[in-house]
Amino acid sequence: MKQRSLAESGCERRPKATKRQRFLAEMDAVMPWSRLIALVDPVQPKAGSRGGRTSFPAETMLRIHFMQQWFALSDPGMEEALHDIPTLRAFARLDAGTDLIPDESSILRFRHRLEQQGLAERLLTEVNALLVERGLLLRQGTIVDATLISAPCSTKNQDRERDPEMHQTKKGNQWFFGMKAHIGVDAESGLTHTVVTTPANVNDVTQAHACLHGEETDVVGDAGYQGVAKRPENRDRAVTWHVAMKPGQRKALPDTTWGRLLEQIEHAKASIRAKVEHPFRIIKRQFGFLKTRYRGLKKNTAQLVTLFALANLFQARHRLMPAGAVRPCAAE
Repeated sequence: MKQRSLAESGCERRPKATKRQRFLAEMDAVMPWSRLIALVDPVQPKAGSRGGRTSFPAETMLRIHFMQQWFALSDPGMEEALHDIPTLRAFARLDAGTDLIPDESSILRFRHRLEQQGLAERLLTEVNALLVERGLLLRQGTIVDATLISAPCSTKNQDRERDPEMHQTKKGNQWFFGMKAHIGVDAESGLTHTVVTTPANVNDVTQAHACLHGEETDVVGDAGYQGVAKRPENRDRAVTWHVAMKPGQRKALPDTTWGRLLEQIEHAKASIRAKVEHPFRIIKRQFGFLKTRYRGLKKNTAQLVTLFALANLFQARHRLMPAGAVRPCAAE
């Protein structure tokens, strides 16, 4: 890391590390930076190649892009946070005394480049390749599930209409408007290997095949995937489907030896299936992704795929952490 100027606060001012600093230090230690930067660097303009506008290094912009996802910041919010919070500047390898701070337009254009080049999917692939190499992502079994993500239903925009690529659906007695994220999760580790997005009204069972990587032998799903094995796209798959019983059928199980055995089987399925909820919890609670930020499926899909890639690293951070990793000193 380059030497800081006098504009930055030093470790000696406050020896206690904050939760944000510890989080960023852990993620910095487990992130495969060289691999990810190699993917992004070809699409990022080099210094001096754009006339009067300043071009920032791919690593700097990638670090800023990841912080946007971790802390649920908009483009203007990310720019202000870089000016306000020394810890975020330190993670981005920026110095308030000597470096220019990327403005919201630079942050937005970098995000658009990732979307246009389909780099979010490649980032997830590269992260999962690291997890496979470390023996953390196995391929014998997959858990499939989906979650609803709300979208703004306001019509106060130029077109005076809701996002045409989103849709409404009913879950229980409540109506939702937005999109749905379908994921395939490794049954052993709970790490996400596949992400598919659709409007909210698309049935989960129709996307089960798209959530598989093709090497699994067993697939586990909740009761929403009843009948999945009979669908045309799944008939020739050499996998065993373990789908939960419908709640009404499970309640009606007789209090006999056979009924209690079936209940134990359903309980075992549920204990395995619970792992698929961890990635959803991380992106919604840890990273604060509760509602779509952009219009259209393409932009929101790119953000979701990036979030699940970061969630994988967050889930596996303790097993990926280098031996003897040093805790950060305070910078704010």
